[in-house]
Amino acid sequence: MKQYQGSGGVAMDVERSRFPYCVVWTPIPVLTWFFPIIGHMGICTSTGIIRDFAGPYFVSPFSHPRYWKLDPAQVYASGPNAWDTAVHDASEEYKHRMHNLCCDNCHSHVALALNLMRYNNSTNWNMVTLCFFCLLYGKYVRSLPRQRD
Repeated sequence: MKQYQGSGGVAMDVERSRFPYCVVWTPIPVLTWFFPIIGHMGICTSTGIIRDFAGPYFVSPFSHPRYWKLDPAQVYASGPNAWDTAVHDASEEYKHRMHNLCCDNCHSHVALALNLMRYNNSTNWNMVTLCFFCLLYGKYVRSLPRQRD
């Protein structure tokens, strides 16, 4: 099992697709081939569970992403677990929305979570800033070798 120690003492677990306090991105077949900056985005809980807006009225997990590790100390919202509360509230909001590829999509879901938690003392997160920061700071997950029986 390949694990990485992250902020807050919670480890990333690539084998189980757990990326605590991360924004994750994965390519969308065919679409990303023609437009490399377009992909599918999600945000992870403090335990690493990926939450994303996958389609109309649907929020679900996904795996094997490129990840951008965030610092939970940069959360300015109040409450005992402001990170997870913001991720939960954004997911609940997006369960009631119609997916729109151009303007209300998975990137918007992640932006809402970051805005709710006031990450980096900002409420100006949007699709463009997320795309830029994921490209700049995102790291690819390396494939794990298969174990022989």
